[in-house]
Amino acid sequence: IDLTLRDGDVGYDVLNKCPSVTGRKEVSSQEKSLDSHSSATSTAAATRKAHIATMKRSKAMQIATGPGKQILMNAFMMYMSGKQLNIFSISTTSMALMTPLMGLFNINNTFRPFQDADGKVDLQMPKLLFVLLNLVWFGVGLYKMGSMKLLPTTSADWTGTIVWKEMMEISSIPPISNQ
Repeated sequence: IDLTLRDGDVGYDVLNKCPSVTGRKEVSSQEKSLDSHSSATSTAAATRKAHIATMKRSKAMQIATGPGKQILMNAFMMYMSGKQLNIFSISTTSMALMTPLMGLFNINNTFRPFQDADGKVDLQMPKLLFVLLNLVWFGVGLYKMGSMKLLPTTSADWTGTIVWKEMMEISSIPPISNQ
């Protein structure tokens, strides 16, 4: 299924009027100007490429620290929802679990705009920070599930897996003791 909007599709004009991601417009405009000014001196071009690589690195770090900004907000929302089982607490807890997982599965798509063909932009540290913050966020969601008693953490939660012995002989008469 192709979900890409094209010219003439419903909502295409509205989406084009929305502002772009902060800083992405500057990076793409500098890349275009770098490509169009190929007749410039090599030192100026190298300086521009280094500046673009620095900007990409800083924007990648901003994206990487995004989940860290959301951890405290979601933790506060989960605290305010309480430990009772209701639709609000279940929805905030499920979003605290699903959003970091979706972020971890889409990590390459998240950082794709910052990749450089020359390999000058090192995205290893931003990706590592992104993974770490998403795992912390996921841990906060698991803690909330545990406090709501939705995780199987006690032995009583596993009684369905106990294999019971079958009695070979059953008697209703109590045994006689020889004393």
